[in-house]
Amino acid sequence: MPGGVKRDYRGNKKDLPVRDAPRNEYTSMFEGFRDELDKHHDRREKIVKVSRDVTALSKKIIFSLQRVRKLNQPLPDNIVKENEERMSEIKSMLATIVDDVSGIRRYRYNLMCLEEFVEAISFAYYLEHQRLITPETMQSTLGDVNIPFTANDYVYGLFDLTGEMMRFATTVTALTGSIPTGVAAGAEDVQTGADAPRNILGDLQDISSMLQLMQLNDRTYFKKKDVMIEQVRKVERVGYGVTVRGNERPKGWMPDMNEDAGHHDDGSAE
Repeated sequence: MPGGVKRDYRGNKKDLPVRDAPRNEYTSMFEGFRDELDKHHDRREKIVKVSRDVTALSKKIIFSLQRVRKLNQPLPDNIVKENEERMSEIKSMLATIVDDVSGIRRYRYNLMCLEEFVEAISFAYYLEHQRLITPETMQSTLGDVNIPFTANDYVYGLFDLTGEMMRFATTVTALTGSIPTGVAAGAEDVQTGADAPRNILGDLQDISSMLQLMQLNDRTYFKKKDVMIEQVRKVERVGYGVTVRGNERPKGWMPDMNEDAGHHDDGSAE
């Protein structure tokens, strides 16, 4: 096979005489390997670029959702409009790599952007419905773009969702003086027969319990699990500060998520 391009010390190509490379019965086979590797690297570079852009747009969706202040209500029209435009861009970008990640190649290339996308869409769904989005509903958000979400995309996206729920709970609590509360459909109060209100802390605890029961034998799972548990504890400390010690707080008090962390009431460390 011919050698690579020869260049001088300035990086300019050298005009060298073309020599006929020796060929044998294996030459065509190795040329096929070379062509396949070139296509593989081209596909990977293309996928990395798309993944980076989709991740950036997903983060923008999350940032806009953090401006919401109410739970289990329709999202503000301006935020819906912004995110619809971003969703359209995301679908257009993902549509360009459908063929590159089809079939067995879906597991060959790392589409980390889908994990971020799950985080964004599940957060929007939770704020509006106060429920977790199902894998089927998540897949339907891509419409005709035939890129299936893997189990890891969905599960690890939910792990990241808990971080956004923590930030939302902290911000709204600081502004309103109470843990964000909505009405969970189907959660009926046994005394009144009406829908029983649920707050975001209870939802976080339920999600945390569910994800911890999975026990995946994966290093990423254990790392994300530890982060999630700490996030739930932070919201628990915020809830404690508001519920138990709220009357002691001055107006405009901002919850300190590190307050009393790792200490008992007698002042001793854990």
